[in-house]
Amino acid sequence: MGGPATPPSDGRRPRWSKDAEKYLLEHEKPPVVATRRHWAVLIVPVAKALPVLAVGLWLMVLDPENRVSASVGLIVLVGALGYLALRAGEWWMRHFFVTNRRVLLTRGIVIRTVAVLPLRRITDFTYAETPLGKVLRYGTFRFESAGQQQGLSEITFLPRDKRVYDDVSELLFGGNGADKGDDEGEAEPSPRRPRRSPPPSPDRPAAQTSTDGRRDTQPIPPLPPRRPRSGKVAGRRVRQAGR
Repeated sequence: MGGPATPPSDGRRPRWSKDAEKYLLEHEKPPVVATRRHWAVLIVPVAKALPVLAVGLWLMVLDPENRVSASVGLIVLVGALGYLALRAGEWWMRHFFVTNRRVLLTRGIVIRTVAVLPLRRITDFTYAETPLGKVLRYGTFRFESAGQQQGLSEITFLPRDKRVYDDVSELLFGGNGADKGDDEGEAEPSPRRPRRSPPPSPDRPAAQTSTDGRRDTQPIPPLPPRRPRSGKVAGRRVRQAGR
């Protein structure tokens, strides 16, 4: 069934290894948790398909000489089997991963879809367990992140839920929390250091610091007064105006 990412004891490749090689980054391998949903997810599809299968078989054996009823029974039987095969294929191809940086859910048979949620954006993490889930050992995980609706907001039918819950809780909130860095694993740029002010001089006094930590600058000095114009230039302009 899978569970926290531990290699099989017989040396075989785990079932989730293909998706892990394709969608996980190098520094995310091996994942902390790698599993598919519990087989109990197939209980409802099987319960829906069994009556349809019974009707198809009944139509086929009711009157074997009647081609119409036999053909209808065969169509119903094939449709029910196709429905079960589709649900079983979706269950088989869906994998849930938790790495040191992200939560991923891969799904789809023909078209593969990968939903990704960075650990650093998770603001709340809870899990619920129904009475049937306690017996069969599966639960529902809910993730909340930054007020946005995510494709990974709820993961149902996770097997070994208590063990997975402990591993994810330790990764998110324990001493060995999620690694620092951005969502792609690159180191975050260090904040710029504040520019050091030049030493005070007679022409530039030191800036005063207020009680709340702000630095108050000195007022801008006034401009020097304009020099008066010479009398010769003024008299020349008067004579030119008299002409």
